[in-house]
This record gives sequence, structure tokens and C-alpha cells, in this order.
Amino acid sequence: MRFLPDAEQRAFTGVLDALLTAADTPAVVREWGRGEHARGRALWARLGKAGVFGLAVPQEYGGAGRRPVELALAFVELGRHAVPGPLVETVVAAVLLDAPPYAGRFLPGLAAGEEAATVAPPGGLALDGDAAALRLALTPGGLYLAKPGPVRASLDPARRLTPLAPDGAPLLTAPPCERALGWARLAVAAQALGVGLALLDRTVRYVGQRTQFGVPVGSFQAVKHRLADAKTALEFARPLVLGAAVSMRPADVAAAKLRACEAAYTTARTALHLHGAIGYTAEYDLSLWLTKARALRTAWGTPEECRALVLADALGEVAP
Repeated sequence: MRFLPDAEQRAFTGVLDALLTAADTPAVVREWGRGEHARGRALWARLGKAGVFGLAVPQEYGGAGRRPVELALAFVELGRHAVPGPLVETVVAAVLLDAPPYAGRFLPGLAAGEEAATVAPPGGLALDGDAAALRLALTPGGLYLAKPGPVRASLDPARRLTPLAPDGAPLLTAPPCERALGWARLAVAAQALGVGLALLDRTVRYVGQRTQFGVPVGSFQAVKHRLADAKTALEFARPLVLGAAVSMRPADVAAAKLRACEAAYTTARTALHLHGAIGYTAEYDLSLWLTKARALRTAWGTPEECRALVLADALGEVAP
């Protein structure tokens, strides 16, 4: 099994990094959190042209075919730059609808980045139901088009949560929920890894610039140990994410999500501590990644649910 990206994949992530660096994503995130979606939609369209949303869409519907490894690499970059919007949910919608009779109707727009989709799990809230063009609700009776309710407060201001009410007859009575959940967890794991890497980079720069007793804070042994622990956790998570993208086994994906989200959350706590009081302020850009690390930890599967699946697989209680 090969875990290292090849030259083409590295070039793809390099293009995304340059695109997102030029987009001033912190400003886009703050506008998105206020319900101002114009710059976010423009960024979404550029990501679509770069091929990000086509990585879960079959070629006959305008995508690049199902390419989970490239999708994971792309979502690491989306996490590093804190890109807002229903990124994971658009992938989920593409997987749920990737066969006739609805694939030809919905998938070309999603693959091109012309439209965003959101999906509410059974009994749960949808992300960005006010901004998504395609709203889907999963219920025990199947998959429905849905109408959004009012936006609710969220831990991450850029994650605008809304209830969705099923509208009309079901599109599908037996949608491929397990397959969609696997793609969702993989995308969340990769996004969380990117969030953790951004938090670590910003914290390393900060402790190298801030001084105490006439020397950089980062020169103290205790600070070095905290950063080394965060770096180790993230680097241990990276091969799990790439390995899960190769195998797409539910237990592998759950393990990747568990480890990547926990590593990002640990790094967020370290970043908050080492930034001191400034780390708590919403006006400081660090908060854009801090809140996302916390929110991703429970998105599309809690740590307990992922840990239970990994344990069941190790005990041979999961069908191969």
C-alpha cells in the first residue's frame, strides 16, 4: 500500500494551496458566518473549476470518477485554509445521488461547483441550509428534498445549522447511506487534519515571535514539548487518513476520523494555551480554526461511535 502522494497529486494540492492563499479565506469565513455568501460562492465556484467537487462524482455526470485519495488530499487543504460551507455535505449528496434516476439532474451542478448541497442526517440538523441550493433530508423512510428552517446558533459561527423538513415524496427509499457515511467521515478526517496543521503552523510562528524574559517563548522546553506532542499526533493521523482513502473500509475510515479529529482537537487546546489570552478572542483569526476543530470532532460520527466501530472490527464483529 502506497501512502505518499505522487507528483500529480502534489501538484493538485499545490494549486489548491495557492488558490486559497490568494482568496483571503479568513475574510470569507467571517462574511459567511454573518450570512453574507457572495465571496464564499465565488470561492466555491473556483474550487469546482479546480475539480474538488468532482472527486466524488462519476465521469458520466461531469466528475472525475470516485477518487477518495485525491478527495482526502483536497480536504486537507480546505481544512488548512478554513474554507466555509457545506463541503462534506456536498460530497455526501453526490454519493447518495450518484446513480439514475437523479444523478443526471443533480450531479453536474455539484461537480462544477455551481451549486452546493446539504444533507440532514436522521434527527439532526443540516449545515448551511440557508445557503445550499440542494437540500436533502435523510429519514427512516428514505431520502427527501427538504425545506430549511431558521438558522440556529453554532459553536463555530461559520457553521450555520438549520433544521430541514422533508418536502413531498421520497427521492430514494433505500439510499446508499453506509457508503455516503464512509465518504463523509473520510472528508471530515482530512479536513480536521488540515485544521490541526494550520493551528500548529500558526502557533509555532507565534511562540517564535513573542518574547518573555528577553527570549522567544518557543525556546522554553515546556513549550517545545507541547508543540512536539501536537506535531506527533498529527503526523500519526496523516497515514491513517491516506490509508483509509485507499481502502475505504468503514473501520479504517472510522479510525482515521477518530485519530485525525482527536489530533486536531489536542492541537487546538495547545494552540489556545500557548497563544495566551489573545487565543480566546473571536477577532483573532486563530478562532476560525479553533472552533472548527471542536465542531468537526462530532460531525458525521462522535468519537464514541467511531471507537465502537473500530473495536467491533478488531473483534471480528463487522462483516468484511
